[in-house]
Amino acid sequence: MKPAGLDLAFETLPAPLAISRARVTRAEWSAAAQATAAAGGRLVALWGSDRRWSDAQGGGRADAFAVCAAYASSDGLAWIELGLDESAPACPALDGVFPCANRMQRAAADLLGVAFEGGRDTRPWLDHGVWPTGPRPLRVEAPPRAPVAARADDPVPADYPFVRVEGNGVHEIAVGPVHAGIIEPGHFRFSVVGEKVLRLEQRLGYVHKGIERRFTELAPLDAHRLAGRVSGDSTVAFAWAWCMALESASGCAVPERALWLRALMLERERVANHLGDLGALGNDAGLAFGLAQFSRLREDWQRLSLDAFGHRLMMDRVVPGGVAADPTPAALDRMRVQCDAIEREVRELRAVYDEHAGLQDRFMGTGQVTPQLASRLGLTGLAGRASGQAADLRCDQPWRPYDRLEVSMVTRRSGDVAARVSVRFGETLESLRLIRALADGLPAGAVRSEVRFPGNASVGAGCVEGWRGEVFVALELDAGGRIRRCHCHDPSWQNWPVLEHAVIGNIVPDFPLINKSFNLSYSGHDL
Repeated sequence: MKPAGLDLAFETLPAPLAISRARVTRAEWSAAAQATAAAGGRLVALWGSDRRWSDAQGGGRADAFAVCAAYASSDGLAWIELGLDESAPACPALDGVFPCANRMQRAAADLLGVAFEGGRDTRPWLDHGVWPTGPRPLRVEAPPRAPVAARADDPVPADYPFVRVEGNGVHEIAVGPVHAGIIEPGHFRFSVVGEKVLRLEQRLGYVHKGIERRFTELAPLDAHRLAGRVSGDSTVAFAWAWCMALESASGCAVPERALWLRALMLERERVANHLGDLGALGNDAGLAFGLAQFSRLREDWQRLSLDAFGHRLMMDRVVPGGVAADPTPAALDRMRVQCDAIEREVRELRAVYDEHAGLQDRFMGTGQVTPQLASRLGLTGLAGRASGQAADLRCDQPWRPYDRLEVSMVTRRSGDVAARVSVRFGETLESLRLIRALADGLPAGAVRSEVRFPGNASVGAGCVEGWRGEVFVALELDAGGRIRRCHCHDPSWQNWPVLEHAVIGNIVPDFPLINKSFNLSYSGHDL
């Protein structure tokens, strides 16, 4: 992918997807964003990197740091990077072109100390005011581990400057960060009149785990286990994207059978999450019957995943060079039978949902995101497809084996809870079809290749259409094959800010329903 109107020197990365990489000047950095937006492209990820590990002399480098952006278009993915001066690493902000860049910029500033000139919001994002003083966590001089023992003089979290809404009858409702259920922490500040929401502002980052720094402490052939734990509901997607990046950096060719098995697991992961969400959405709208039925189906589904792959979530089954599990013919037969049975029940339950007047009254028109707003804010994944954003890597950039499966993309345009429910139903049925096709067409052969490192510094990238949306991984290795930087990106980065807009004008009791219709990841966001 080359942004229109720019003459950049791209290198093509060895990867199943069309991924290219180019270094740019400050002027080209801004121009690339503007050209991508003008051509209808999307910002996939933005991150920073400390490159001083490659400088034996140290000090004074004009490219000691780098800020990177990954863009998507119909031609593929482009990894654009701008070198930054060591003394004052700063670059032009991108949130004026891509609003979804704002929180990514704030995270890069917290983690690396990079300044984004002209940024619309420069408040800390991941740093809640209790991090140890000293170098930012992703700088090479930062200590490997922060102190964990509690002290009497530990600082209290800084007071976050929420935006205040004032006027007659306006009041605030603060929800979280600790919730009544067993869910991850996040703070939601509602400004309301009566029950009508005027504004929602989120505060996340409470479960920041230091995963990106932890990657640099692991051996590359072991780090897929950490990638698979970035967000547990997307363990297959993250592990595949990580392995794709590592295989890209090392030039490893993955056996055909392993690629088909990876896709089989990815589609099983998609179905499991859609079944769970469809039940929860029914329950949030007062139909406990839906939760009971979909929970039963999801439990049966995950039990077969355990039998076939050795783990209910198929965690640690995607490994560098291939897969660590090869289902027996009998297990594949059980999958085919289960797909037929699940499809019958899902179709019956869809009819129940569609014909239930009370349910549809709660779904239709609630939490609406118009196609125009979705495009402007960068809404992606299944939520984007429910708002008319026709983007799915399995269709747009089909890698093996998706290039042989002719995936049918499911889209809607109303952008409300009803549309997001409909997309889940449609994608569940399509994934059941794909699983049968994968089981029927599974080629014979090996399921894993040896990964050998090239002996020189290298980079790689991977991108996979997970159930929530695009999962992206960028990887930098040194000449010894050690991980110097790994950035994992969950589509929740794009979609969390859109949730703030989706709830405006709705009533407070509808927020749990709207929130569940997106079902975004805290863990995948708070790396």
